Amino acid sequence: MRGRRLAGMAGLVLVLTGIWLVAGGGWIYAKAALAQNLLSRAWEQTLAGGVTVRPWPWADTWPVARLRFPAAGRETIVLAGAQGASLAFGPGHVDGTPSPGAPGNSVIGGHRDTSFTVLGALHDGDTMSLQTADGHWRSFSVIGNTIVDARKEWHPPQPPEGLAMLTLVTCWPLDAIVPGGPLRYLVFAEETLAR
Repeated sequence: MRGRRLAGMAGLVLVLTGIWLVAGGGWIYAKAALAQNLLSRAWEQTLAGGVTVRPWPWADTWPVARLRFPAAGRETIVLAGAQGASLAFGPGHVDGTPSPGAPGNSVIGGHRDTSFTVLGALHDGDTMSLQTADGHWRSFSVIGNTIVDARKEWHPPQPPEGLAMLTLVTCWPLDAIVPGGPLRYLVFAEETLAR
């Protein structure tokens, strides 16, 4: 009798542990989805008022652009800064690179398992759109991708004079079980001008 009771208790502990682990794993996706709703609201307020709006009072970041991937039916709000705290909520603009949509190469980093899951599906010639804080949309076309080692110095390519370019960065491999590691997957996109 005592053995059955212990086995029952052990089974209950295993079931509860499993539920806890699944809920913990789902939390990152729920947090990213909720954050994107709050970020979208802050972005709309930024567009309406022309001022930076933080998505919640204690946020140490704010929306700087909206990135749309038409072929995948996805869009995401790009945040100021690509530190771990902001990347938990969405992709972030890397400090020291031109603002998204400005001439030069703007680097935007995001997590491979949340905001940048779409990167693996992008191919040369695919289009994306970027909305800047002034409300204007700019079109970009994917021109290539590569894998780099983050431990080695790397310089992003530069677009033709006066044009904007985006470099989207996430961890590699895209389907890794353990996050992190030194390799990064980069997608390059150049601004396409209406003719």
